[in-house]
Amino acid sequence: MNNNSFFNSLPFRLLCAVAAGIIVGLGLGAAEGAGFTNALLNIIVTVRYISGQLINFCVPLIIIGFIAPSITRMGQNASRMLTVAITIAYVSSIGAAFFSIINGFLILPHLNINPEVDGLKELPAVVFQLAIPQIMSVMSALTFSIMVGLAAAWNKSKMITGILEEFQQIVLSIVTKIVIPVLPVLIATTFCGLAYEGSITKQAPIFLIIIVLVMVGHYIWLALLYGIAGAYSGKNPMNVLKNYGPAYLTAVGTMSSAATLAVALNCARKSEPTLRDDMVSFGIPLFANIHLCGSVMTETFFVMAVSKMLYGEFPPASKMILFALLLGIFALGAPGVPGGTVMASLGLITGVLGFDETGTALMLTIFALQDSFGTACNVTGDGALTLILTGYAEKNGIAEAEVKSV
Repeated sequence: MNNNSFFNSLPFRLLCAVAAGIIVGLGLGAAEGAGFTNALLNIIVTVRYISGQLINFCVPLIIIGFIAPSITRMGQNASRMLTVAITIAYVSSIGAAFFSIINGFLILPHLNINPEVDGLKELPAVVFQLAIPQIMSVMSALTFSIMVGLAAAWNKSKMITGILEEFQQIVLSIVTKIVIPVLPVLIATTFCGLAYEGSITKQAPIFLIIIVLVMVGHYIWLALLYGIAGAYSGKNPMNVLKNYGPAYLTAVGTMSSAATLAVALNCARKSEPTLRDDMVSFGIPLFANIHLCGSVMTETFFVMAVSKMLYGEFPPASKMILFALLLGIFALGAPGVPGGTVMASLGLITGVLGFDETGTALMLTIFALQDSFGTACNVTGDGALTLILTGYAEKNGIAEAEVKSV
């Protein structure tokens, strides 16, 4: 890759967006009280809101545009492949949870962590709220895609299949010409807000040791997933992993698997022929919504730490096992938005583990501190599961379906 291509690449643009956001945010924090500060912050939070609304609006379209046509292409194998995909996503999530439980009982008793959190600055309200509601929720889009795709495959509906194929081309154009260009704007304004509020300089050091431990756990789990995928498929997993840098960095900035979907698809497609193109079109959008191994691992480790901090003891092992098994199910339906896993599982935190309002609030706070890295683990792990799908399809003689590209 020459220098010009690097400077024009998506990873470079994302790095610049992160750096610019932090620098501007810290500068505005230092200049607090100046006349221009509030005006500039108003612009920043408004741009972040509108760009986030725009990307979120596109998410259901991306899901429908990729999953439904992918299911129709698999024909009579659709139901089987969907079952395999859901099974390996669930196993990966609960495996990550049990990995966290074991390490929590081994490591956390030796740590002395002070959970005190300093006050943060408040960002001004959005000046111009241009609400762009999704045509349907993420889970509705996912359910719609699966049902329509399966029904079209069962009935061999040529017209509907053709419409879905053409709709996918439309969605690909939206992703290429709208979503990806808007992503650096969303990332820059997000990091700017975090830097101004003080999250980067004040909140993060409080739980830095826990966050570092969780991040190490993410990398160990990803290595295990890719190792298993490589052994099962008989292919080199590094051919997939080496292409996931842009998706990882995008997930760190957006804190959303759904918002990272467009970049993740591009990264996975660069892994051909290690990953089959039809498995990429089917697996990546599906796993973006049901495979949340990094978020599950993080939440499991954090509930143990918070329980020790606030209540002086860890939850019993029996409750942690039940929590992990149920959390894996909740993760399958967690919304693809920042904090989706912990928000979807608040009932488990209060019901199974018995957290009160203080514990719940603390969980939400520290989870938000590292949510971006948990999301990055989720997204990167999707490549390993897609490699497993590729191996399964080849071992079972499932012919590769043709996938059209822009």
